Amino acid sequence: MRIDVVTIFPDYFTPLTLSLLGKASASGLIEVCVHDLRTFTHDRHNTVDDSPYGGGPGMVMSPIPWGEALDAIAAKEKTLRPVLVVPTPSGAVFDQRAAQAWTADPWLVFACGRYEGIDARVAQHYAKSSEWAGVREVGIGDYVLAGGEAATLVIVEAIARLLPGVVGNEASVTDDSFAAGSMAQLVEGPVFTKPQEWRGLAVPEVLLSGHHGQIATWRAEQARLRTAQVRPELAADGQMDH
Repeated sequence: MRIDVVTIFPDYFTPLTLSLLGKASASGLIEVCVHDLRTFTHDRHNTVDDSPYGGGPGMVMSPIPWGEALDAIAAKEKTLRPVLVVPTPSGAVFDQRAAQAWTADPWLVFACGRYEGIDARVAQHYAKSSEWAGVREVGIGDYVLAGGEAATLVIVEAIARLLPGVVGNEASVTDDSFAAGSMAQLVEGPVFTKPQEWRGLAVPEVLLSGHHGQIATWRAEQARLRTAQVRPELAADGQMDH
């Protein structure tokens, strides 16, 4: 998978060189390229924003440098069409199902907005462009961040860890919270490791039994209990039937 990121803060993406993502990039499982939006400006101040039409607080990111940056990125590859991803709290919710679905995309380009956001015509233009495979405006939660960088890191990691070969033990991702399967849309229950007792707290006996069927049943029940406790809306939506 190829991932391009456009931002005014390229250093924000140092985490992409670390841990699983860094290893995946070094081994060629993913290809990551970060671009500085300000290099696509032409004034001495490297201006990327302007006041909003209609008035209001804050500034809006200009479509001019965004258009130049995205055109330049798309021009580097003629055999694939990229998907433009715009992290925004006003977008659709990005969740585990989306992460799994997006693993099928060979090329994602992330546009990290700042201030009051990116001029809406950028998304409108590339949604219609035959050189692009579409535009996805998504948010990672019901809150507002200072920019799209943190959300991009979250989305990239959520997708990349599902790609074959990125996680050492691929079976581990099948038991994740919200993973597709028999326990879909449940949060994961508690996990334990050695020692068997720590500060007066013991590991549940069933996990020491070696009885895989009982362990699986216990874990499923714990997942349901924890989901009801911390995410009651999932139970209300009927997701607890899984």
